[in-house]
Amino acid sequence: MTTTDGLASTALLTDQYELTMLAAALADGSAQRHCTFEVFARRLPHGRRYGVVAGTGRLLDALTEFRFGAPELDIAAGFLDARTLEWLREYRFGGDIDGYREGDLYFPGSPILSVRGSFAECVVLETLILSILNHDSAIASAAARMVSAADGRRMIEMGSRRTHELAAPASARAAYLAGFDATSNLESVRRYGIPGAGTSAHAFTLLHSGSDGQHEAAAFRSQIETLGIGTTLLVDTFDITQGVATAIEVAGPELGGVRIDSGELGVLARQVRQQLDSLGATRTRIVVSGDLDEYAIASLRAEPVDAYGVGTSLVTGSGAPTAGMVYKLVEVDGLPVAKRSSHKESRGGTKRAVRLARKTGTIVEEIVYPATAERPAANGYTVRDLLVPLVRKGETVDRLPTLTDARELVAAGLVSLPWEGLKLSAGEPAIPTTFLQ
Repeated sequence: MTTTDGLASTALLTDQYELTMLAAALADGSAQRHCTFEVFARRLPHGRRYGVVAGTGRLLDALTEFRFGAPELDIAAGFLDARTLEWLREYRFGGDIDGYREGDLYFPGSPILSVRGSFAECVVLETLILSILNHDSAIASAAARMVSAADGRRMIEMGSRRTHELAAPASARAAYLAGFDATSNLESVRRYGIPGAGTSAHAFTLLHSGSDGQHEAAAFRSQIETLGIGTTLLVDTFDITQGVATAIEVAGPELGGVRIDSGELGVLARQVRQQLDSLGATRTRIVVSGDLDEYAIASLRAEPVDAYGVGTSLVTGSGAPTAGMVYKLVEVDGLPVAKRSSHKESRGGTKRAVRLARKTGTIVEEIVYPATAERPAANGYTVRDLLVPLVRKGETVDRLPTLTDARELVAAGLVSLPWEGLKLSAGEPAIPTTFLQ
């Protein structure tokens, strides 16, 4: 059996120090102490006012394949003693995990994931958990800002060529979760059922060149004959005005779309729209691509653009390629423990969290409180519990939200933010977080 990432085991997607800590804890007898580890971000990336939780579904899949077989033990044998290797051979996570729903918003200090069990079974999961949640949440958070900037226009993820080949499907999944409509990455189509999109690159137009010059019309004609009149033609390989004229000459006014991949996109979109309309192609869509991010998309909001294709900025988190989440031990045998290092402090104790909203649905505050305390009073607001069961006694719970559910939750969350929370400019988090002792 292989995981959704094509690996037979996820056990070595980890850092060596997790296993050396395990060996020491087994040796001194502390390995079985009952612990709570929590995942949270101390702060949001610069300029961000909210984050989006993503990767939970991938994490739970990876957890089921966190097993040490012979190949994994061969690697670990290079630095571990026989007792630790035997313990790893039988390893199965048997604890409990609660977490924010995938697709939910989070803010600084939000206890996004709570992992409970013995120190030994929890400590070895740190890197697996953080690598998935940090990557996917960074992509989803950037994608959500782009979706907001696009204001309802079609969004296509096109970043596979700008990231690691194994990260590309995860990036597409996170983007779709955050509201993108389609992806160019076929592995994510297969793996996650995301709608696929894509037609042609400049190479196809250049292919139809000969000693007598470029034959853009021949390239367009071939694409239309193969893919149909609803296809999108790339019109800026040579001269964009001539490219649009050739596209409509070949396809007629019912052409599905044209794509612009370079230049001053706003200016070109207006010119192309006017030209298309003058040629009777009033329903031909304009797709733009080429180094877009949320700021570029927002600047094009008033232009006649029907769809955006986004690549590099999306798969790199638009300047924040990690969500900055950490995995910290907060409780040992019921005793709160906390890190005091400067600028890296943690808050001790297992926690719960609720979010308060006005009757209109606008959220106003997040409250984080000790798991042993009573749920905070509503005080006239609606109150929603944020942590839900994900794993019980090592088994993933039934009827967890699907990717479609998570996608709907993101959309609902963005609508629930105060209007200031959707600004692209730097500022405070969209809502305050209160920590109760």
